[in-house]
Amino acid sequence: MRPASLNAAQRERDLAALRRDPDVDVVVIGGGITGVGVALDAATRGLSVVCIERDDFASGTSRWSSKLIHGGLRYLRNGDLGVAWESARERHILMKWTAPHLVMSMPYMIPLTPHVSVPYAMLSGSGIRFGDVLRAVSGSSHAMLPSPRRISALEALRLYPALAGRGLRGAILFWDGQAVDDARIVIAAARTAAAYEARLVQRCVAEHVDDGTVIARDVLSNDTVVLHARCVINATGVWAHELAPDVHLRPSKGSHLVIRGAALGDPRTAMLVPVVGERARWVGANPTPDGHVIVGVTDIPHEGSVEDVPAISRDERTYLLSLIEQVLEHPIAENDIIGSYAGYRPLLSSGDSETTADISRKHAILRDPARKMITVVGGKFTTYRKMAEDAVDAAVQFADLEAGKCVTERTALVGAGPAEEISLLQAPERLRRRFGREAEQVVRLAHGKKELLTPLGPEPPVLPVEALWAVRHEGALQLDDILDRRLRLDLVPEERERLRSTIESLVELPIREHVPA
Repeated sequence: MRPASLNAAQRERDLAALRRDPDVDVVVIGGGITGVGVALDAATRGLSVVCIERDDFASGTSRWSSKLIHGGLRYLRNGDLGVAWESARERHILMKWTAPHLVMSMPYMIPLTPHVSVPYAMLSGSGIRFGDVLRAVSGSSHAMLPSPRRISALEALRLYPALAGRGLRGAILFWDGQAVDDARIVIAAARTAAAYEARLVQRCVAEHVDDGTVIARDVLSNDTVVLHARCVINATGVWAHELAPDVHLRPSKGSHLVIRGAALGDPRTAMLVPVVGERARWVGANPTPDGHVIVGVTDIPHEGSVEDVPAISRDERTYLLSLIEQVLEHPIAENDIIGSYAGYRPLLSSGDSETTADISRKHAILRDPARKMITVVGGKFTTYRKMAEDAVDAAVQFADLEAGKCVTERTALVGAGPAEEISLLQAPERLRRRFGREAEQVVRLAHGKKELLTPLGPEPPVLPVEALWAVRHEGALQLDDILDRRLRLDLVPEERERLRSTIESLVELPIREHVPA
């Protein structure tokens, strides 16, 4: 195994090696959670793997999720038991084996307000109890995810102080998973794949695929890189049709608001508000470890071009606020809305007129013999490992590859370890939460300089040493990589702007100017 480090020097070494020997078993196109998951799965089976990404790792849909690792409650309501079970099982694998340092249990509650009828409350309770059965069958213990229960109105108000008390009949409390940060899981998976000798090259765009030959361009040097693969795996998500024109997607847009946690009384639980008149739709208000609350998500069809950084519309903002404010004592003040973001779901078109909210989240594996390419689309963040397993299984069969069995159910991502062990590490709590077992290594990178371990501000409490680690070990090449994908300051523009110059002065960036693709 190689060191689990991605940086500018490693990128150049990988490119040089590929120019000398461009023949590999698998070329993965796409550096989001699905692509790096495929690279990790293939590399741990003993295959030679290259993963190329046209921008930065986690630069697309993978960083615009609701930050939830959930067991598929809404899919039960839609009668999609297969996806619900897969979600519960993959949640368990993440929380128990592969990324327990990056996925934590979170209490959720459905407040029983006058908007929630008694029959609806009974139906929701039944679905949650069935979800608890899936939790048990998947292997998750009560210590990991406690059983659901009904709580009083008083307890609900203690957990979520901003709730309106009038007419509140209590709440249904249950537990699910939450990611410390979705982009951190992508980076951890990418680094783990690199440790298993996969070559991951960001800012390298695939311009043409045919008969296993991938013509790519190094965006930074503008040099052409030609790769010869026994199988190509297209894991570009909502952009899959650019390489596979026969793949028909119906993207849906999911938008979120970022609210100051203090405005909602610094809630101690997440909250789900049912959308009246829809069978399996909720809007959540979920606290984050950095003291914010994420309100979302919408699920609306998207027509037209797919933007790299989609914006939330005024109508979507109004929609989210109207739903969440119906259960709050007071409206959310304008200055308490500190950010917003949106992303696209790569849903496979079913050919009928159903809404995107009703399209199954089951992933699909599509074969293209002429290009020697497999495309993986659909699915959800929680189930990325299973998507990767199925894609590599298909590639092994498709190209008659000699490969071992899938081992990623027990392949821990870098930093993973038991919470009890991580809690004893000599490192600030923020580093233990975001880097797990590597937290002490991050501390050592400061070389005893106190200023590098002193938070740059209370919100968020970013430590300067995190920026150094991002450049040396996490593949950050440009300032935006650090700010937006490693520190996640992109969620709150004011914080990003306030810390931008300070962080830029701390690091010597390998690449200072972005060369557009």
